[in-house]
Order: sequence, then structure tokens, then C-alpha cells
Amino acid sequence: MYHNGLSYQKIANLFKEEKVLGKENWRDNTILHIIENEIYKGDFVHGKRTKNPTYYENVVEPIISKDLWEECQQQKRNNSRAYSRTLTYIFLQKCLCPKCGKILGGKACKKKGHEYFYYYCRDCKLNIKESEIERGFKEVVDQLTEYDSIVNQFFVPMVIKNFDEPREKIYKEIDIQKQRLERAKLAYVDGAFTLDDYKAKAKTIEDTIKSLEEKISNADKFEVFNYSAKDILISRDVAFLNSKIHPEEYQERIKSWNKRTREEKATLVMNYVDTIELELIGTECFIKNINFRESIAKPCNELYDKGYIDRPTPAVFGNVVGELRFSNYIPEEEVGEIVMRLKNFYNVSYTEATYYVKNQVFFFNFVEDNSAIVRVFPLEDYYKKDPDVKMEEYRFGIIYITEENIVVMKDKDALDKLFNYIPTDTSYMPFRELKDVPSKPIRMELIKK
Repeated sequence: MYHNGLSYQKIANLFKEEKVLGKENWRDNTILHIIENEIYKGDFVHGKRTKNPTYYENVVEPIISKDLWEECQQQKRNNSRAYSRTLTYIFLQKCLCPKCGKILGGKACKKKGHEYFYYYCRDCKLNIKESEIERGFKEVVDQLTEYDSIVNQFFVPMVIKNFDEPREKIYKEIDIQKQRLERAKLAYVDGAFTLDDYKAKAKTIEDTIKSLEEKISNADKFEVFNYSAKDILISRDVAFLNSKIHPEEYQERIKSWNKRTREEKATLVMNYVDTIELELIGTECFIKNINFRESIAKPCNELYDKGYIDRPTPAVFGNVVGELRFSNYIPEEEVGEIVMRLKNFYNVSYTEATYYVKNQVFFFNFVEDNSAIVRVFPLEDYYKKDPDVKMEEYRFGIIYITEENIVVMKDKDALDKLFNYIPTDTSYMPFRELKDVPSKPIRMELIKK
């Protein structure tokens, strides 16, 4: 909230109104101490009020990123008094100056009743229109919006349910932390700790205990969910087919970037984006790179490495430029299951193709057969088998759908099931009688990088 521009007092007032942590005595000083406390980024300072404090890094699980903590400290230094922004900046504290690399500030003006937003660098005397940044950002926002939906519907409960540490281990760790707290009390009583040292130590331990207890609580809460990484793959493939076969219905149901308010756009950027690198070409400003938060990029990369999430890959189809939904290796025993589960939604087919490294080409007939590719993935784990890329050929699996097997549904109940149904390993949705269409070899010239 402070990062978004609210003052200490405003945050304290909101906390009092909502009785955060059951307290009604929140003060602006308390909020300031929270914002200044290194423990929230995982670090600890021993003897902070002495002449020679000792700084310990990564002693506890961080609640926020170090970058966000540092940005708040910079923001605190830049403002000599508490303040609250009355305007919403979509890319506040995210854009880097294309000349010096510093974080750009935000400003706005009104002309003929319309508000115009800018981002500026005081050192480089540079002003950039928000509309220019937003125009470039839209190129990735559809994927971001889809991921936002996937995270809320599947990923969060999947991660919570399948966390690595069993309950017994967490309970044991809670007991260890409680013993540490008792030892800290004894150290204070014996004079080994000052009162401030004890309070800081106790706060760290209590935060750790609270975090562990929340893990157990969340695991219990989401025990009913049975999602897996494979479910995410099926969901994304169904969503892709929905977007192509029922585009109007898809646009109606999905909360696209243009349908979001400024506040919702700003929240989306705040949740997922770390920084936005800009570049100047002449007088025009373009987005050079969007750096996503590690909390988003890491699980996405892990799912991609396991074959359960796709990445759009540029491709040339004859004389047409487009993109393929390319994912990593999927074990052979899972491919048949994935295809059959997809058939409960759309009558997809499966084929295989060989990629020839020397010519950077593989063949199957896409355009002439009026087929749409759903997903392409390697049939062997080539990252492990051929890390130096020395093989001459690679085998790929291709899930596709032909025009003749596409059924456009008009019935609202059927569409609701198609768009809202959550796939699982054991339940299917037979809207129709399934027909297993034999996969036939097809040809298409695909030229990759």
C-alpha cells in the first residue's frame, strides 16, 4: 500500500477500520517501523541501535522481495512527509529510464477535461507518455491475464496442497522454534540479551512460527482441491481452443486488459511485474523488456521445464508468420492420457513429426488440411539427452484439430460447462458421443529461428 502511494497515516487508518490482526490501535509510527524493518525481506540486523550493528542476510523466509523493500526505502527518502496519491499510475515504480536506468516518477495533467499520465526522469529531462508504454505492454498482457486466471483457479491451490514439507515436519519445526523462544527469554533474564535484542529475536521467531502455522492452515483449507500440473496443461489447451472456436464468448467471459479499470490494471502490474525496461528509437519510446517477479517467473519456468505450460514460439507457415504453442518434453505414457482428456472437450487428433536441424525444418500439412495446432512438444527429453545440440533430428508430438472435427456450440448450458468446467484425472464431460478420429500423417513446412 505504501508502494502504491498511500501515507503511513492512511494505512494506519485503514488497518484500524478493518481491525487488522484484531487491533484497533494502529499508528502511523507502527506502519513506518514495518516499512523500515529488514525482517520482511528476510534479513536481520542485530544491535541496530548500537554503533556497530551486525547485518545478517536471508535468515528467514521473506514476505516481500528485496527490490520492493529497497524501492519503499527510496520512496521514503524522496518524501519528507506523509502523502497520498489521488491519481492511479498503472506503471508506478516499474519503468526504468531508457537513458540512465533509474526508476521513473509519475505525473499527470488535465487538458479539456481529460487526464494525461506521464513518467519522467528528472536527471535526464525525459518525459514518456503512459499511453506509449501501455501500447507496448498490451502485446504480453493477454498472456498475463490468462496466467492471472490460471494462478487463481489452479496454481495457488495446487502449490498449497502439494507443498514439499509434510505436516509432521512442520509441527516439529514449530516445537523447535518455541524452544528457541524459551532460550531467548532465558538469555534476556540472564543478561545476555538487551531488551531490544530480545524483542527483535522474539519477533523473528514468532514470525517464523506464524508462517509455519499458516502453512498447515492453508494445507487444510485447500485439501479439497485435487489439481495437478497436468490439469493446468489441459485447462490451458481448452482455453486456447475456446478462444479460437468461440472467440466472441471467450472475449465476453475473460477480463481483458481493455475491460479493466485503471486500478485493476495497476494491481495486475504490481502483482506480476518487477521492472519494465524502455528504449528510445529516435523520439519514440518502446518496451525493450518486461521483467516479471521471481514469484511468477520461477513457477512458470518450473512448469515449462516439466512440460506442463507452453510458450509462444515464432514460426513461418509457408509465407505466413505466426506462433506455435510450444511446451517442453512430456513423458510418453502421459501423452495418450492428455489427448483423451482433451477429447472430452474437443475432438483433437495427434501426430508426430521429425525436425531436421540442418535445414531447421519439419513437415506436416497445416494450411492445406485446414488444421489448427493446439500444442507442439518434444517426444524425448533433449535437454538431458542432447544438451550441446549435436543431434541431426528431433522427434515432436503434435496435438491438432481439423476443421471438420470442430463443433461450434450454441447451447448456453454446454458453453457454460465448456468454459467453467475444471478438468481432473477421474471426471469427464461427455457433451457428445466421442469419436476417435485416427491420426494421419500430414505435412506442413515450419521454419524456426
